[in-house]
Amino acid sequence: MVDPVQMILLIVIVVLAVLLVVLGIQVFFILRELRVTLKKANKVLDSASAITQDIEEPLSAISSLVLGVKATSVLKVLGVVKGFLGREKEDRHNGR
Repeated sequence: MVDPVQMILLIVIVVLAVLLVVLGIQVFFILRELRVTLKKANKVLDSASAITQDIEEPLSAISSLVLGVKATSVLKVLGVVKGFLGREKEDRHNGR
């Protein structure tokens, strides 16, 4: 016949085996849900990347335009200053 100690050990082993099976099933569901969540996050990041690129192109064009306008303005100011300095030198030469 089976001793009480052996019966308790058998019951404990069966309970632990059942708990491990349930735990394994739960881990499987959690990992599957994690995979679905990561796929959704990847789609969101891809969309954000596409939106960023769509915004970047016009901003780059605007930036180039602004830099061109600034460069043109600086050249005009330098031309005016050069003209002013040239007149001032002529005035000094002419005795004014």
